[in-house]
Amino acid sequence: MSGDLGLVWFRRDLRLDDNPAWASATNGHATVVALFVIDPALLDKAGEFRAARLLGDVAALDARLAEAGGRLLIRIGDPGTIVVDEALARGVGTVYVNEDVTPYATARDAAVKADLRANGIDWNAQWGTLIHEPGSVKTNAGGLSQVFTPFHRAWEKVPWLPWPTPGSAALVADAGEALPVAAVAYPLVEGLAGDAALPGEIGAIARLELAAERADGYDDNRNFPAMTGTSELSADLRFGTISPRTAADVIGTATPGRAALVRQFAWRDWYAHLLHATPSLVSAPMKPRYAAIAWRDDEEDFEAWSTGRTGFPFVDAGMRQLLATGWMHNRVRMVTASFLVKNLLIDWRRGERFFRHLLVDADVPQNVGNWQWVAGTGPDASPYNRVFNPVLQGQRFDAGGDYIRRWIPELAGLGNKAIHEPWDVGPLELAAAGVILGDNYPSPVVDLATSRARVLAAYAAVRDETPSD
Repeated sequence: MSGDLGLVWFRRDLRLDDNPAWASATNGHATVVALFVIDPALLDKAGEFRAARLLGDVAALDARLAEAGGRLLIRIGDPGTIVVDEALARGVGTVYVNEDVTPYATARDAAVKADLRANGIDWNAQWGTLIHEPGSVKTNAGGLSQVFTPFHRAWEKVPWLPWPTPGSAALVADAGEALPVAAVAYPLVEGLAGDAALPGEIGAIARLELAAERADGYDDNRNFPAMTGTSELSADLRFGTISPRTAADVIGTATPGRAALVRQFAWRDWYAHLLHATPSLVSAPMKPRYAAIAWRDDEEDFEAWSTGRTGFPFVDAGMRQLLATGWMHNRVRMVTASFLVKNLLIDWRRGERFFRHLLVDADVPQNVGNWQWVAGTGPDASPYNRVFNPVLQGQRFDAGGDYIRRWIPELAGLGNKAIHEPWDVGPLELAAAGVILGDNYPSPVVDLATSRARVLAAYAAVRDETPSD
């Protein structure tokens, strides 16, 4: 042991188990201080559900540390100043972190690292947020694949680098400042009980166990938003209340469903690796020619989309779920994103920022990567001429209309076919269901065929080709 004090700066790794930064510190020092800095620059950009989720998970980490004889030192302000000040004031020898890949985080960490080292304090960085760290999954040519399938093949073959073993350091019992009051109750996907409804690491482990129990059916059920078919671990992975390695190991690949679910961890790594290599992805298309697309600046259409009032029930149900819970099913995320970009021809960056603000599980590389995928502007993206038909998507993945009825109760009286296309329903059937188009439910904001032709023309213009299907 070095004998000096170690400091672990927690960020999006709010757990003690399977946490290489925490393990390194507790194994390398006699005493460790655990620090979390509430950064107003980030918290102020978070919607109420994500802010509450964060504060709940931070409080849970503090409680776990208290059980071990310590406390989480909480500070509020600019981490670029606070981390250095705390380290200097306490005589810290090394600051430990788990790395992040966003441009904001990398710039922040570079500045803190430089200040610490200028004052003789070491910086120890781990990659406890991903299964494989950026740069470790390479093509045969030695680079990062711009196509997911070859990345995944390589990803599966890369051995997991060993993470440090935790030690038995004493913990500093300084609780610091009080947490701000959360705007709403600790938000989780509905229907959870017992430990699975708890914040933090204890809740995350229970939620992982539930995800593992239904993992065999993942590939068959993941696209149906009215059922619990996905892992619902995205927020735990985003805040680091569960390790991605722990999750992948518990789920395993013994069945096709389990293998398909673990494959999502490869997608997660891939988008993080891409953003780490190309920070401009947060604001610029990876395919430069698409920077010239003539996007529409239509506030009325954006308002209709963002409030779930487009007149297309499957789209509106998704947006209302997002507004009400801070979460949206993955299939519906793709459909709502496609509708904004392809049917309304509104810049994908507006949608990405809207999702990033509201989603409990908003994770910059995943959010940016998936929006660029839908827009056809990013790596291994959906073809530019692929336009999700929101009616067909609803009919296929919510055939009984259960998801739509949950989030658009004004349409609940319509039959299973009519609920997907209320504008195509006769006046008597509408009246019997209590639906008044243009009044208690909007008429469609666009014609699907016309809007499809419009977006193909806009993309073709920057591709210098004739629009086609």
